[in-house]
Amino acid sequence: MRIEFWGAARTVTGSMHLVQVGGRRVLLDCGLYQGRRKEAFERNRAFPFDASEIDAVLLSHAHIDHSGNLPSLHKAGFRGCVYATSATRDLCAYMLVDSAHLQENDVRYVNRRRRKRGQTPFEPLYTKGDVVEILKQFHCVDYDHPFEAVPGVKAMFRDAGHILGSASIVLEADEKGRRSRLVFSGDIGRRGLDYVIMESTYGNRFHEADANPKEALREAVGAIAQAGGKLMIPAFAVGRTQEIVYRLNQLVPRIDVFVDSPLAVNVTDVFRLHPECYDRQYALAVLNEEDRDPLGFECLQYVRSVDESKRLNRLKTPAVIIAASGMCEGGRILHHLKNHAIHGNSMILFVSFQAEHTLGRKILRGKNPVSIYGDEYELHAQIKQAEGYSAHADRAGLLRWAGRTQDAGNVKHLFLVHGEVESAEALADGLKEQGAPKVEIPERGASYEL
Repeated sequence: MRIEFWGAARTVTGSMHLVQVGGRRVLLDCGLYQGRRKEAFERNRAFPFDASEIDAVLLSHAHIDHSGNLPSLHKAGFRGCVYATSATRDLCAYMLVDSAHLQENDVRYVNRRRRKRGQTPFEPLYTKGDVVEILKQFHCVDYDHPFEAVPGVKAMFRDAGHILGSASIVLEADEKGRRSRLVFSGDIGRRGLDYVIMESTYGNRFHEADANPKEALREAVGAIAQAGGKLMIPAFAVGRTQEIVYRLNQLVPRIDVFVDSPLAVNVTDVFRLHPECYDRQYALAVLNEEDRDPLGFECLQYVRSVDESKRLNRLKTPAVIIAASGMCEGGRILHHLKNHAIHGNSMILFVSFQAEHTLGRKILRGKNPVSIYGDEYELHAQIKQAEGYSAHADRAGLLRWAGRTQDAGNVKHLFLVHGEVESAEALADGLKEQGAPKVEIPERGASYEL
């Protein structure tokens, strides 16, 4: 078995790992790389392998940095199966279409300016037509049901508890009479493992012990209601938006709340269709809610159309606006930033991880002015970050997770991915201190024979 790391290697975006065994090639995730725009476009467009030679893709979950480049893979010649849970497939049906829509719209917007300047127009990475084709290649598999991904390689999805439908992937390969087992991001307490690929997003930090995300949200809403401005919450359409809405429902805010994302509206419908993925707390909330809908309340409006979204720019009363993308790299949040974040009575509340080089990270670090769609904007809004909303384990959680792996007693090699260099190195030191086996932080393109 050979593993090549082509994404989320020493960074948190663009998850993509190639496993080769018995002459077959299996891709673990195929996510969009997010960062500097030119670099991101080139990396997402040009695969470092022949897409037509990939036999299957195993998809851990629907977040765009894990699934978002699947249409490009099809466009480049991939014709195999994409295996995922049914909830992941349903989310991707909306998310990938939305990704194509955003790319087409953003390119159209930018190209108007480029043509005026006599510059060559851009092309979108992929279109809605490419999305339709890749969706035909999805095959849904339930949790804990073994299946043959390719001849000689058995696979199984285990509930990862990350977002709706998310899964860890257990691979078991039999090559020339030698059996080996690999786990990718998840159930690493399982016995008999040989190799583990684990995330390191928060490998160098602890979530604040006294962090109270509900209270942080309450304070932000109260401040904006008093100031009369807008509370802008950049949020991933899958998972984070629904969590924020769920928390706001508990607060029963006396302020208008707008979820300005057609994708988030559609995704919320998918959440309602998959009770098999609910945890106990949410299941009880569904049963105890008067209207049995924790994702809906009187002051909440889901915004679909462009005209409805534009009307928010002229809204004079205080309001909460939740919009994608979570890292401010596209989507309607950019329009709200340029219309509302220029005012001192408004606030930007970050509730998601902000990757290096993204607009969200730049704003958090205090960069001002910032470039939005090629124009410079001076931000006067308060900038806040709410701790406690991350779906990723912190350093303590990751070390506990790895400790359970060591208890299995058979792990030979542990790879750290989905983390920036500083975070991964700090986690590697902690793992070595607690007696972990060989730990690697692979570079992009690194290849290992297992």
